[in-house]
Amino acid sequence: MGCCGEEDEEDIIQQQTQTLSSPLSSMASDDPRATISPMNSNFEALICKDILRTIFEKLPVSDLARSACVCRLWSSVASDRDIHVRAFKAPWMLKDLIGNPSSGTFWRDNTLSRFAISHRLIRSDTVASLAVKYSVQVTDIKRLNNMMSEHGIHSRDRLLIPVSSPSVLINGTCYIELDAHAKREVAVLYPEGSPEKMGSRVLNKVTSERGKRRVIDSLRRSMQVDDGTAEYYLSLSNGDPRGALMEFSEDVRWERETRLT
Repeated sequence: MGCCGEEDEEDIIQQQTQTLSSPLSSMASDDPRATISPMNSNFEALICKDILRTIFEKLPVSDLARSACVCRLWSSVASDRDIHVRAFKAPWMLKDLIGNPSSGTFWRDNTLSRFAISHRLIRSDTVASLAVKYSVQVTDIKRLNNMMSEHGIHSRDRLLIPVSSPSVLINGTCYIELDAHAKREVAVLYPEGSPEKMGSRVLNKVTSERGKRRVIDSLRRSMQVDDGTAEYYLSLSNGDPRGALMEFSEDVRWERETRLT
């Protein structure tokens, strides 16, 4: 049998017809005690979209992927988004799954590693403190967020936290997102309720990209540092330029005292 649409409906009908005319089928028809399965007696059902949909809606994700490899008709039904969403949500008892993945391969893996919690970073956060808060490993947070170290953590808007227990997903709503820092597509759970609520929080006092650029340029000249360092200190102060200068001055003072001792 071909895979992923190489075999069409006529091939299925032909195969089922041969099965019906085989000696085994003849023996079964002669024996009233024999059970004739739908696979060798009602093969018309296998090319009925409504029946196929009813069947596929009850399959897990892994079996949906196999079904899509039978023929073009099966692939078209098994590829329906509603069917995939239902199969994806079922094991975790999710309330809803919002968004469309960039690749169909997203649906093939609905293990716990496919999910993440969106944590809004605040100044006092560290990777270690978040690991304790969410009962996960530091290395798992770094791996999920594509981090080599904690340096510059506050230049990010958030961190993705691995889901440690399936119970946090029950009746939850996840959003399919491609995270720019993590560089992977995940189903994100927002403790705040939605990405819009997270975005409404004022992360800094600079409200426009143009204004932010001007502030960074000013800090860069005042501190005599590069853009990345200026942006880092601006993020530490939640967008307050004066606070950024104070943070920078404190670090410079500490470095000088360290050299003297």
